[in-house]
Amino acid sequence: MCRNSSEMIPYSPLHSSFRLRRPSKHHSFRVHRLINRRRSITKEAKEKEMEIKNLKLYMENKSIIEENNKLRRKALLLVQENQALFSQLQQKISDHACSATMKQDH
Repeated sequence: MCRNSSEMIPYSPLHSSFRLRRPSKHHSFRVHRLINRRRSITKEAKEKEMEIKNLKLYMENKSIIEENNKLRRKALLLVQENQALFSQLQQKISDHACSATMKQDH
């Protein structure tokens, strides 16, 4: 008797090896342990990644602070130069005003 491949074979004890078995407790424990280990590894990887990002931001911040200090020193020098030039200008204006009044007096 030939069976058509589309016909269903009824369940029998002979075919029990094809049955899906429920995982054992030991297997379930191993799976949970692997999942926890994977979580731990990903947590460690995330922590390391955050540590690296933090270090990069720290270095960038330090660089910005150094650049800010350089600019602050340059600004101070420019303010001093501006004050010196302003003082010279006032002196010239004063000298010119004095000479102009002297010429008028004579």
